[in-house]
Amino acid sequence: MIAQANAAQENAARRQVYAELYMGLVETGVELLPGGGGCKEMTVRALDSGGPDTLRHHFETIAMAKASTSAIEARRLALLPYADGVTMNRERLVNDAKHLAHEIAKSGYAPPVPRTDIPAPGENMLATLKLGVHMMRQGEFISDHDVKVANRVAYVLCGGAVTPGTPVGEQYLLDLEREGFLSLCGERKTQARIAFTLKRGKPLRN
Repeated sequence: MIAQANAAQENAARRQVYAELYMGLVETGVELLPGGGGCKEMTVRALDSGGPDTLRHHFETIAMAKASTSAIEARRLALLPYADGVTMNRERLVNDAKHLAHEIAKSGYAPPVPRTDIPAPGENMLATLKLGVHMMRQGEFISDHDVKVANRVAYVLCGGAVTPGTPVGEQYLLDLEREGFLSLCGERKTQARIAFTLKRGKPLRN
């Protein structure tokens, strides 16, 4: 699958994107968390590339609803893997994506087997991320409901309050995502922010 991404991260074999890429996991802007594999993928990428410090960086990207304004920035935010292609001329984007799809098909690509050996960051990292959220609240940079959402994101990224290094599977992380997403959907303040954003085109600070 080739994703021509300009708004949200997608789970795909490869992506071919335009150089002026607007991309982000911005669901926290309406008091939700990234579902559909967004949190899971950021956890896996952090553990594969850099460990705890990288996971903290990814948490900030999600919790603060950061979005890129270019492909280069998307790579810096770990939203776009370095293996993905970048097209400078927007008119060539579809053609480049088709060319990449053909290359992948010719190489005999097969979907990877879901992983079951992901070492969960666990309760230690969860406590660290929650402390950061607490400090943000103490400084009055975020609201009480923002705290609830951010802590939910932290819980999913860390694989829950488990012993650090506990092996978990991709499906386990996806299940945590789904549970967190559905729980936040039932919050009145989340519903109010979604309605306000749909009506006004900007987030409500509640």
